[in-house]
Amino acid sequence: MTITVKCFASLAGLQPENPEAFPIARGETVARVMKRLGIPEGGAALIFVNNVHRQPDTVLRDGDTLGFFPPIGGG
Repeated sequence: MTITVKCFASLAGLQPENPEAFPIARGETVARVMKRLGIPEGGAALIFVNNVHRQPDTVLRDGDTLGFFPPIGGG
């Protein structure tokens, strides 16, 4: 099974080599993919699966698109 992974802004450096065919195991969660990519806990302020806001415990399915956005600071 594979998914598409998109890491935005300061997380772009953690984008996998082949982001359009990132392998996952059956039952794998967003949290597990974050760990595999090296995204620290709290390192993704927004998580989207197929353009819908989701939580780290979301189970992924073959063909999903997973996006990570970091916390944004500013003044």
